Amino acid sequence: MTKLKVGVAGAGVFGNYHAQKAAASARTEFMGVYDIDQDRAERVARTFGASGTSEYRAFLDMCDAVVIAVPATFHEPLAREAIEAHCHVLVEKPLALSGKAARSLADEAAARGRILQVGHQERFVARAMGVLSIEETPLLIESVRAGPPAPENRAGDVSVIWDLMIHDLDLAAMMLGTEFTGVMASGSRVHSRHLDEASAQFTYASGGVARLRASRASDVRERTMRVVYPSGEIAINFLTRKLQNSTPYEVRVDIAADLPDPLGAADEGFYAACLGLARSPVPAHGAVAAVAMAEAAEAVALAKIDA
Repeated sequence: MTKLKVGVAGAGVFGNYHAQKAAASARTEFMGVYDIDQDRAERVARTFGASGTSEYRAFLDMCDAVVIAVPATFHEPLAREAIEAHCHVLVEKPLALSGKAARSLADEAAARGRILQVGHQERFVARAMGVLSIEETPLLIESVRAGPPAPENRAGDVSVIWDLMIHDLDLAAMMLGTEFTGVMASGSRVHSRHLDEASAQFTYASGGVARLRASRASDVRERTMRVVYPSGEIAINFLTRKLQNSTPYEVRVDIAADLPDPLGAADEGFYAACLGLARSPVPAHGAVAAVAMAEAAEAVALAKIDA
């Protein structure tokens, strides 16, 4: 099998994770790491026997596919340049910082025949549990995604909506639909110039409601979602990868042993899609709705603060 030449853009915490996956996969040849900080790029790449560079175009020229794990502000421009260089792209969430930009990126990748995948790893958890196969439309989705400030000021360039809530926005869009009819949101700044705590409520034409809360100023880590159907409800703990079920649907209540590494599963799915062995598990067009929801929630929350 021809190996996929993969590089990682970003030498931070997640860049290191993705570099580890690319270096270990049987489907890839790990080409190296790009970062604006040459020393950082070399330090991470050296760990896996590869080279580091601060020259993005040269980095793209040696890759078939790139994983973009840089601050969210730079996701769109780096992904766009990679697509224009005919690379396949896996970009960490969020895909972009506006719905318009996200759709444009997805359209550009499709026009050039490139895979553009988004790092929504929680889809793998919900899918493995069988929750995404339930055809009954939920009446209510409630989620909490909270924890302390991230190390190295990770994601400090954007609000907690783009940093954490985006995962639950993505799942809500998959279960309730991509078009919402109303949004309410609020938030507060705690330790950064961006929103560090936020709550949002979306309503949908189906009558369903999504109530989402996210914080990166909490003492306790929490990753939970409650999905209420006319026939019962499901409660998911994304940290333990277990759920409680009172619906008539067959779902898996514990997938911790079967899915120990959602990020690794996402990366392997990306490699397989680039090699033409499978479809991308999180295609870009399917991730646009979460971006549009995040954009709307942030606008409403900031307007309330600035009023």
